[in-house]
Amino acid sequence: MHVYRLHRTQILPVSLDAAWDFLCRPEHLRDLTSPGVRLTVTSDLPDRMYPGLLITYRLGLYSMFYFNWVTEITQAEPLSYFIDEQRSGPYRFWHHEHRLRSVEGGVEMDDLVHYALPFGVLGRMVHAAIVKNQLNAIFDYRREALADRFGTPVR
Repeated sequence: MHVYRLHRTQILPVSLDAAWDFLCRPEHLRDLTSPGVRLTVTSDLPDRMYPGLLITYRLGLYSMFYFNWVTEITQAEPLSYFIDEQRSGPYRFWHHEHRLRSVEGGVEMDDLVHYALPFGVLGRMVHAAIVKNQLNAIFDYRREALADRFGTPVR
């Protein structure tokens, strides 16, 4: 199994409390996901995330591919981090760490995703041709959505 890594860091010019208050609410996942992904949350969402929370989704990629996805919030430490892991879905493996820390001028938000695709060599070809670019586009959209919501740091 080949495990890929995606790492993104962004500074949000807000307090740690404000960043956490937004990010710990599962309802905001929709706000951070590109309309092109056609995300539909199919489970009831609590006001705030907690360890053990299962969230089910339906994703539409391209015009004919739909995937059901189940993620679990496996760990959450208020004002610091949370981790989501795929329990069922399109990936063979998915582990996403979301970390926050106060820095000069706001909050540093650090995303680290480790993921693997099924199907061996075919999965690697699909990663190179499609998945890598799709994930980068999803995280690019997320960066812009957060910048639109919170602004960009003053340099």
